[in-house]
Amino acid sequence: MSHPQHTNPGAPQQPYYPQPPKKRKVWPWVLGGFLLAVLALFGGCAALIGGAANEVAKSEQARSVAAPAGTEVRDGKFAFTVTQVDPPVRTVGDNPYLQKTAQGEFVLVHVEVTNVGDVAQQYFGANQKLIDDQGREFANDTSAEINVNDELVAEINPGNKISMVLVFDVPTGTAPAAVEFHDSAFSNGARVALK
Repeated sequence: MSHPQHTNPGAPQQPYYPQPPKKRKVWPWVLGGFLLAVLALFGGCAALIGGAANEVAKSEQARSVAAPAGTEVRDGKFAFTVTQVDPPVRTVGDNPYLQKTAQGEFVLVHVEVTNVGDVAQQYFGANQKLIDDQGREFANDTSAEINVNDELVAEINPGNKISMVLVFDVPTGTAPAAVEFHDSAFSNGARVALK
């Protein structure tokens, strides 16, 4: 049975098409997805930075705690042992051409360096630091160190040990508190108390 249509008999008949479904807007979904991705990225970065900051804080705390004098400490592939600290001197060296006079006074620290790794490693005296009782850091004076060591840079094979003297130019009357040892310029370091 057909339904009667109310049309004008003289008018042309138009076919009936169903209405297409309404198109949903895509941009809110794209924008929402983008915002979620940005939030996830920032959350991941924040977690990564927080973890890195925690590791740095742990290494700073470990580095700032000094082992007792005479104790072996390790940093990377090296083990360090302070064997002696000389009284301060004003000048080092017997050779008049290499002799060096301190701006203040020289503190000489005798140390044994052992390669505890499984490959050869280069030791650099320039990587070592002296810390005084006020927390100030002093660099090793390599031009003065030439007068007390046979070499400034030493290749140490696994299991071998060398004896070195570190020379620090400090203000007169400085009280050395610790030495901070490094197996490389970028290592965390390990401290040994000098008292």
